[in-house]
Amino acid sequence: MKKICVITGSRAEYGLLQSLMLLIKQSKSLRLQILATGMHLSQEFGLTYKNIEEDGFVIDEKVEMLLSADTDVAVAKSTGLGMIGFADALRRLNPDLIIILGDRFEIFAAASAAYLIKLPIAHLHGGELTEGATDDALRHAITKMSYLHFTSTETYRKRVIQLGEDPARVYNFGAIGIDAIKDLNLFSKDELEASLGIKLRTKILLVTYHPVTMEHHTAALQMDELTMALQDFVDCTIIFTMPNADADGRIIMQKIDDFVSKNEFAFAFKSLGQLRYLSVMNIASVVIGNSSSGIIEAPSLGVPTINIGDRQKGRISCTTVTDVGAEHNAIKVAIDHALQPEYKDWCTTQTNPYGDGGTSTKILETIESLNTITDLKKKFFDN
Repeated sequence: MKKICVITGSRAEYGLLQSLMLLIKQSKSLRLQILATGMHLSQEFGLTYKNIEEDGFVIDEKVEMLLSADTDVAVAKSTGLGMIGFADALRRLNPDLIIILGDRFEIFAAASAAYLIKLPIAHLHGGELTEGATDDALRHAITKMSYLHFTSTETYRKRVIQLGEDPARVYNFGAIGIDAIKDLNLFSKDELEASLGIKLRTKILLVTYHPVTMEHHTAALQMDELTMALQDFVDCTIIFTMPNADADGRIIMQKIDDFVSKNEFAFAFKSLGQLRYLSVMNIASVVIGNSSSGIIEAPSLGVPTINIGDRQKGRISCTTVTDVGAEHNAIKVAIDHALQPEYKDWCTTQTNPYGDGGTSTKILETIESLNTITDLKKKFFDN
């Protein structure tokens, strides 16, 4: 029985990987291993490893790596600590294959350790662009360390091949996040109100804003612009989810807390969990911020997205996504437009370029069909 180790460092990663993890757990030919790290183990970010356990999974290893700071130097040091911890944990687990998703520094540390101790890596969501984030370069570096690739669009598949990867090991099955939308029984508005402990108004703004990590100390100014725009929407319920553990993330958290403390129509959550997050998104009037979920998942629910700034610059997006600068008047105009009933109706007719689900099943079938990987040597594929 092949041992498949899934590594997750954030609530978002786990939410996307959950359907695949469940399929691996149920497989008769694979044994699931789970390694939790990063924000999952942080009190500040909600100790979300508990959500993994509450969902019936067993966490085989935990790797502590986050320093209690959000500077660039702290992120670099955390990455180094992660490599040390992953080297020991992965040697103990000794998996036949590692599955990682995305581009964050925690995943870069895991991929680096796995590569150096000669463990094969399957990477999800390679080939994408996010020019405003350090994740962009980390993602491409992870691609070069990985043996198997599962991309979310054909354009991204071609880009991974352009990086020199063998086309025979690069698959496009669509975005795995769409599976959660298809698989979960999303809460109704009444169920959400009971779960969240708040009364939801007719119009709901779901806001997630992360630092633009390739910029220097712009988080405070950009959050001021965003909250200035949101201040005008007193007839809405505004739900904030907190940012990731990135440089300047705590500044954004403080700005959110300040806004919520002064406005009774605004609420903030460290972690909604995948079910509640998608349930809020499903009934939201608009998704606002710079999270990939607004670009990849929201279109499948027919919900308009306002994507602010350069963090997601370069990523393929649906016609339901409106790009604006981090300036309060532009944000306000975009929100006003998105709240128009006819625009919301139009959004429900658009096609998501990231596919329509079934990704986890296709990935599982591919992994189950593989022979044990013993030779990790890769030739650079010149196309």
